[in-house]
Amino acid sequence: MAKPVLQVVIGSTRPGRAGPAVAGWIADRAQAQTGFDVEVADLAELDLPLFDEPEHPRLGRYTRQHTKDWSAIVDRSDALVFVVPEYNHSFNAATKNALDYLHREWQDKPAGIVSYGGGSGGAHAARALEPILSALQMRPAAQSVSVQAIRERVGQDGRLQPTEAMDTAARAMLAELEAELEVRAGALAAA
Repeated sequence: MAKPVLQVVIGSTRPGRAGPAVAGWIADRAQAQTGFDVEVADLAELDLPLFDEPEHPRLGRYTRQHTKDWSAIVDRSDALVFVVPEYNHSFNAATKNALDYLHREWQDKPAGIVSYGGGSGGAHAARALEPILSALQMRPAAQSVSVQAIRERVGQDGRLQPTEAMDTAARAMLAELEAELEVRAGALAAA
């Protein structure tokens, strides 16, 4: 039987971003710790324009190839981790735009948040993202991961240097996502 797919979404699209380092770390941690097949979706590579579909996403009648491609990525995912920077006490516009493109594809999927920034470690971004995920009928994990002082955490090699607190939070979040899928699978089997 195929393993469930965990999609790690890099939310930042700007040049010089730290998102790939953070996503690489959480993807490696998930690969080592969980029974997930881990994939990474980079919104910079997907290059979604501002939402440009003529119909509401709930109808699923996509006309643009970039939307169909994004839909296929999210659709094959069983759980997601959003890696988001904090901009002006919230998460970034590219992440919100990517969320707005789809509807059904998000529903009933567990989601984790790994936020990063300066002193707050992206805590404002994580708090702002949670109600959006809930509105899309996703199941945000209670445990999130916060990366403070991001520029000090990324080494010369471009890899994130996690603290013990970050590792502990990541382990807990990933275990929660896995447990959520197990509960869902048990409920489906009992039905």
